[in-house]
Amino acid sequence: MMGSNFEFVNPQFFWLFLILPVLVLWYLWKRKEQTPALKISSIQGFKTGKNWLARLKPLLFALRLLALSAIIVALARPRTVDESTRTKTTRGIDIVMAIDVSASMLARDLKPNRLEALKTVAARFINDRPNDRIGLVEYAGESFTRTPLTSDKTVILSSLKSIVYNTTIEGGTAIGSGLATAVNRLKESRAKSKVIILLTDGVNNSGFIDPKIASELAVEFGIKVYTIGIGSNGMAMSPIGIRPGGGFQYGNVQVEIDEKLLQEIAEKTGGKYFRATSNTKLKEIYEEINKLEKTDIEEFKYTNYDEKFRPWVILALVLLGLEFLLRTTIFKGFL
Repeated sequence: MMGSNFEFVNPQFFWLFLILPVLVLWYLWKRKEQTPALKISSIQGFKTGKNWLARLKPLLFALRLLALSAIIVALARPRTVDESTRTKTTRGIDIVMAIDVSASMLARDLKPNRLEALKTVAARFINDRPNDRIGLVEYAGESFTRTPLTSDKTVILSSLKSIVYNTTIEGGTAIGSGLATAVNRLKESRAKSKVIILLTDGVNNSGFIDPKIASELAVEFGIKVYTIGIGSNGMAMSPIGIRPGGGFQYGNVQVEIDEKLLQEIAEKTGGKYFRATSNTKLKEIYEEINKLEKTDIEEFKYTNYDEKFRPWVILALVLLGLEFLLRTTIFKGFL
């Protein structure tokens, strides 16, 4: 980032311009004193004419004033300042977002449903992390990597947008598998800070990996896990079956989240557990995580000064030289 500005280093010297009117008055007063007068009864018989040297005589004083003005501007030290700013990320963070995509994520206690509410908030979170690498993991009854770690936010956002509930992966909620897959994406990372944001709306009821073992792997590789339980307290309108036309049939279902497990995972890895019971609360949780995991950025400023007083000094010397030349040549006999 670059910016150019013009400035005067010593603007206080501009007060010297107040001297110029005084010098003009002094010149006019002295000029009257130095002009000789001859009193005669009549000028008949004298040849009269206009002396052009007399008219140009004030030019010498004007040249001196201009030279003095140029010197004052030079003393004020005009210059241009070019500033360039470069930033360097000194502490990169690698983040993997593990997202539950089970059918219960279509529950409508968050608007329009849990999954869409999450995608909206997560997209804002991704945009707020321009200097970090982010990856996406999906899990239900099993897990897979949707997007490996990348700093290309366009790719991540496009991938996040395309996440929808589908029957391709096995149903259920395999928290252990989702966490283990996220750990696997981060274990080779050389970032100074490695973070997993694990979101679920249920209990671990599928998969072959125990969530506690997956959390121990996270600790071994120095990975911090923030866990989020999404869903309102009590009952929620959730899918309970499939209609003949293929759409979901909804009904009130008791919200069940294994908060104890999520708290243990977060505590063991040095993270925090959050409960998102509304769209607003979910947004606040991601904003808090964003503040907790800050990337250190070192800013370097380079300033280049281009001094502009030299042309004014040269102009003053030229004007004084011209005044001296005219005084000692053309105006020598006249003066």
